[in-house]
Amino acid sequence: MKAVLALADGRVFEGKSFGATGEAAGEVVFNTAMSGYQEVLTDPSYKGQMVTMTYTQTGNTGVNPEDVESRGLFLSGFIVKEYFDEYSSWRATMSLGDYLRENGVVGIQGIDTRALTRHLRDKGAQNGIISTIDHDHQSLVKKARAVPSMAGLDLATGVTCDKSYEWGEGLWELDKGYPRVDTSAMPFKVVAYDFGIKYNILRCLTSAGCRVTVVPSTFPAEEALAMNPDGIFLSNGPGDPEPMTEVIANIRKMIGKVPIFGICLGHQLLGLALGGRTMKLKFGNHGSNLPVMDLATRRVEITAQNHGFSVDIASLTGCCDLAHENLNDMTVEGMRCTCHPIFSVQHHPEASPGPHDSQYLFGRFVEMMEKFKS
Repeated sequence: MKAVLALADGRVFEGKSFGATGEAAGEVVFNTAMSGYQEVLTDPSYKGQMVTMTYTQTGNTGVNPEDVESRGLFLSGFIVKEYFDEYSSWRATMSLGDYLRENGVVGIQGIDTRALTRHLRDKGAQNGIISTIDHDHQSLVKKARAVPSMAGLDLATGVTCDKSYEWGEGLWELDKGYPRVDTSAMPFKVVAYDFGIKYNILRCLTSAGCRVTVVPSTFPAEEALAMNPDGIFLSNGPGDPEPMTEVIANIRKMIGKVPIFGICLGHQLLGLALGGRTMKLKFGNHGSNLPVMDLATRRVEITAQNHGFSVDIASLTGCCDLAHENLNDMTVEGMRCTCHPIFSVQHHPEASPGPHDSQYLFGRFVEMMEKFKS
């Protein structure tokens, strides 16, 4: 079936449909990962976006029940160069196309994703429409221009959990899957705020020795502190952090009272809660092959990233030091508070998709809690 992708600036690509049929709208971004498309699909941080995979072949390894990062698919659409319906993997249970259809995600294949990626790099990430039912270019461009801008959208409230729950699953093991873990004797109690949290973050916290209670994005600070946690974790998530004024005010109430660790959106929210600013990037950073330097050790890590906004570290002078830096575009990848036991990173140390270079950060959080406790 024919499918059309139209961008708000008038650029149009024609291809073929795979996945669900119909029409989808959102901000079109590109992801440079060569694998891990299932983790991309189930990352809540992609809510409101349509993801272009720059790797040429997608679907080869099918889909399996273990590589999901959340309770569902939150992205608006999926864009690939060449889709393979026949998959080959000992872990796969269904095809990517069936997975998208089952979850109502519209996909388009057979377009020049290199040309699309170059266009987004030159012009910036922008809104678009994928349609299998309307093939009129002018009509689709008009619809794309009517899609709300990502800037100013609070999307985290649409992906957070409904109620608090305890986490008890460890990191994946060959032939064992994800083992259940008895966390009752673990030394550190952590309250994790869910703004779109990925499961592997929770597994990494558990494997580092944390008893994790996950709470909704608007869970009152007073109730979180009344649980007597050793630390607060602020998760990744979608959208613009600035409209999340209630959450920012909530975080301010916890600053200085307990160690805090933030990742991605959680990092940006911390920057705002500490009095700083954030800004929207031209096309963001999305992929699992992005170099970051830990400025304390000068060690370079290959990281997984998914963000369209960045903290302005200059707005936090005297409060926070730059701790990690993106070596591609020199944007802020991490900060350390000089006044309180707080640190955060923009990239994803849970590394799914991606290598394990940054998983030491969970150990750093534990060390901070241990020091604060003593």
